[in-house]
Amino acid sequence: METIILKGKPVSLKIKDDLSLKISDLKKNNIIPSLAAIIVGDDAASKLYVSSKAKAFSKLGCHSEVFELPSDTSEHSLKEFIEDLNNNDKFHGILLQLPLPKHLNEKDILKNILPSKDVDGLHPENQGYIMQGDPRFIPCTPLGCLKILDYYNIETKGKDIVVIGRSNLVGKPIASLMSQNFSFGNGTVTLCHTKTKNLHFYTKNADIIIAAVGVPNLIKSDMVKEGSHIIDVGINRINDPTTQKGYKVVGDVDYESMLGKVASVTPVPGGVGIMTVTMLLSNTVDAAYNQSL
Repeated sequence: METIILKGKPVSLKIKDDLSLKISDLKKNNIIPSLAAIIVGDDAASKLYVSSKAKAFSKLGCHSEVFELPSDTSEHSLKEFIEDLNNNDKFHGILLQLPLPKHLNEKDILKNILPSKDVDGLHPENQGYIMQGDPRFIPCTPLGCLKILDYYNIETKGKDIVVIGRSNLVGKPIASLMSQNFSFGNGTVTLCHTKTKNLHFYTKNADIIIAAVGVPNLIKSDMVKEGSHIIDVGINRINDPTTQKGYKVVGDVDYESMLGKVASVTPVPGGVGIMTVTMLLSNTVDAAYNQSL
């Protein structure tokens, strides 16, 4: 079997082409979609990730600003900072880069972002709309996964779908969305996680697997059925002395072993990751449009 590689770049380029038209229309009314990104602390990976988002925004003529706060920022100060951005009409979207330093209550702080500016889709109100089948902002990574499935014409209706990982950022929202009566849904969804017993029992019977658990190479070829479709959300660093950096990036799926057995699989890197940034851009453009009404 020839395995189709589900590359994120062509999907991203198509979405950006569509977005460029929306952005042009907004600019005719002197509206430039703008994102405020907050980083608390000195996490190098977070800074690199936010930097890539800023570049993507700039290329499409949108605006983004990064606000770097010290790692000892208090919860009260962070909430006040977010409130200032809520009241600043210059910014249509607010992104709080996660994870936060351990002394900060992530769930409590996310509640302070105005739902209409919550372009990461993590406010309880926006997550609730997803559960009700009336999504406003879908978290960027799940939305990117759904766009990949749509672009490559992978049918979800009536399919057995296994989601591995139960985070608020990926697992829970995508499991909910793919079970609902949407064009990208109507699947029979099983939500698994690191405490699931006999994981292979579920994956072996799945038509589509969404792996988002953060365990390098967890899903092996003997755990999947022939002809299935694999979306690998995982981004993990593992030691590799043969590389210049001393490590390599792998997903939650043993990619090489899937080739020739599954119908399609996303690569890591080059698959879902690029889509996450693109969907943040898309959500911010939508926020700008909604706030202009």
